[in-house]
Amino acid sequence: MGQTGDLLQSILPFVVLFAIFYFLVIYPQQKQQKKHREMIEALTRGDKIITSGGIYAEVVKAEADHLKVKIADDVTIKLSKEFVSKKVEEIAKA
Repeated sequence: MGQTGDLLQSILPFVVLFAIFYFLVIYPQQKQQKKHREMIEALTRGDKIITSGGIYAEVVKAEADHLKVKIADDVTIKLSKEFVSKKVEEIAKA
């Protein structure tokens, strides 16, 4: 029975360390990823976005795995949803 107590005492710091790591790093990151995924799925025509490459665009059509976006007058491209960085309220005029 003494060995069981020693084992528990040696494992307990690792369990506590993992719990702290989970609540300070893993959980907030998962929460942020879920929020970002929901934002991407909720994009509709007229929404303004910034791509991960820094391009400002306006959503023309949302499809299953990609978006059709307008990046300039008469310039529409397909953009994978994976490359949407964030939604913005106003696109800066050049």
